[in-house]
Amino acid sequence: MRDRLSGRGHPAWLSGLLALALLALALLAGLGLCPASAQDAGAAAAHAAPKRLTAYTAMPTSGSGQYYVEFRSRYAWDYGHTFVVFGRVGERPSRANVAGLSPVGDDPTSWVVGHYVPVPAETGWTDGDLEDKYISARYRVLISKEQYDRVVAYIRDLQSRSHIWSAELYNCNAFTGDIARFMGLKVPQSTLIYPRIFINNLRQINTHPDAPDTLVSDNVKEMQSPTRDGRAMINSGMYTAEHAIEETRKPAVASAGPTVTIGPVRVVGRTASVAASAPSP
Repeated sequence: MRDRLSGRGHPAWLSGLLALALLALALLAGLGLCPASAQDAGAAAAHAAPKRLTAYTAMPTSGSGQYYVEFRSRYAWDYGHTFVVFGRVGERPSRANVAGLSPVGDDPTSWVVGHYVPVPAETGWTDGDLEDKYISARYRVLISKEQYDRVVAYIRDLQSRSHIWSAELYNCNAFTGDIARFMGLKVPQSTLIYPRIFINNLRQINTHPDAPDTLVSDNVKEMQSPTRDGRAMINSGMYTAEHAIEETRKPAVASAGPTVTIGPVRVVGRTASVAASAPSP
């Protein structure tokens, strides 16, 4: 499940099982409870006429410092994937600078089974994570070197003890949310939502804490979006790979978010102080 939108042929029994799983997920999604995961199975329709996306994935930024943790979601064949990229500002991240939870390997069988029972997981880079043209949402938090070292140590520890993936019990949203929570950030109320909605809501509740929380309604709207995932984009004649080059060169967009401190300390805004949530026990 590392291929971004390209897929492999599957046996008939697997196609039937996948169809059954997706039907069950559609019913959950109708209640705003659609599981989000790192799946990339399926086959891209090469004959579809490519079109450029009209929306550009901006880079809202909070905090200050020479290091960052960036919370990202990216497109995939179904639903997408949530993960983090971390490093020093101005330096290109490598695969070692990526952490996210997904079923082991490229075989979509694990992803299908993971909607019923937990399956073995891996916690590193997957195909498409470092390519801007596949990113559907992002939220970057700038931090100091001391804070960065503490966050990276936590990420490595979390990776070392995250051995299973489950669409309902512990998915990529939950893994990413644990990292945000350790940093003292507020976290979306549910992990059973589309990855893009999870990241957008994470950004909203931390940069605009007084705004209404539209998590559930946004997730329902995402179900009907032609850019929801690879399947929807291909059906509507779009490809995630067709981002306009000039759009990717637009400058980053900074927001007046909080200055983030790590752990059970405080998140101090520029105009007001807001108590940060402590890491979960």
